[in-house]
Amino acid sequence: MDKNVLQSIAGVAIYPLISFAIFFLFFLGLLIYVAIANRQHLHDMSQLPLGTEEDLRQAQLDHDILC
Repeated sequence: MDKNVLQSIAGVAIYPLISFAIFFLFFLGLLIYVAIANRQHLHDMSQLPLGTEEDLRQAQLDHDILC
């Protein structure tokens, strides 16, 4: 394939900038979410796969109250 194919597309230089902006904004948003997230809720969600039935019921009740 010809090396100059992309150079013939008008405005092709903007695509890497758009890709970087989407990448950067996604991880910035993720960082903000982690910084302001309720620590107890995150801990409860991390324990769900390992918890007992009672833990699961309590987590569901807590989730219903939060929402």
